[in-house]
Amino acid sequence: MDDDHRAGTGNWSAFARNMNDVHTAAEDWKRAVAGIEKPWLCWNINDEWCAFQQKIILSVGWTPVIGWDPSCNPGKRTVFNKSVEIDFNKSFSFDSLWPHFPLEFAFLWTKKLAFWHADLLLRINKLRKLVELFESIEDGDMAAVESKGGLRNILSFRTHRYWELLGCTTQKASKHQFDTGCGWWRHFYLHPNTPIEERHTRAKYYYDSGVGIMYWKRRYKKNIYSIKEKWASEGHCTQINNPHYQSGKNKGEELNVNFSIEKVAERLDLLGFLGP
Repeated sequence: MDDDHRAGTGNWSAFARNMNDVHTAAEDWKRAVAGIEKPWLCWNINDEWCAFQQKIILSVGWTPVIGWDPSCNPGKRTVFNKSVEIDFNKSFSFDSLWPHFPLEFAFLWTKKLAFWHADLLLRINKLRKLVELFESIEDGDMAAVESKGGLRNILSFRTHRYWELLGCTTQKASKHQFDTGCGWWRHFYLHPNTPIEERHTRAKYYYDSGVGIMYWKRRYKKNIYSIKEKWASEGHCTQINNPHYQSGKNKGEELNVNFSIEKVAERLDLLGFLGP
């Protein structure tokens, strides 16, 4: 995997672009969401699943903000009238782009941002509880799924992380994370704002996304509302929840190969959101 591909997935070990380019691109993102008080980031890797997510989010009074991964879904995409689509990749042309990219720079373009994985669905009663939490979060705080990697890693604190499976961030929290080099991307010790005196210490932490967010909470005593991983994962359509998982050309194709959207909707009492 080349550096340009890894950079688009959110990886400080591969990102070599000028931060001025990010600030310039974020001005377009900011204009696109102007006037939207409750944006919810939805990532289109499979148009049928993204359309389903949009309907669910719209039903609870939030506005879907649609980005997409060109390696999964470069073609026509469904965007409902009250949703907003943003080409987060316009200024960069990465081969692949993950939601980690705009999430890392949320402070540049929105005051509050909810987010979830492209392969996650939630029961409406759970979603309403989350909406209540997200709407109450004060600027400077955030919410995310806490993951410690199971019992075998419970004492391995350097591997603990907050997972972008589901959550909500705020402008001040995002800004402070960026200023202190503790954001969402992988290899957070290589963040351009990591203090020189902390780089060696941070390099000992697990490389994966969200480890920097956990470090931010512990190092700077910040408030993160923890969402239980087991509670959030019920509708996570991923390899972890399918012992017979089959690989495909890309993650969008794999959703259809391994999961029936109709069956998942039925199991989660979401059938009313299927269809045109």
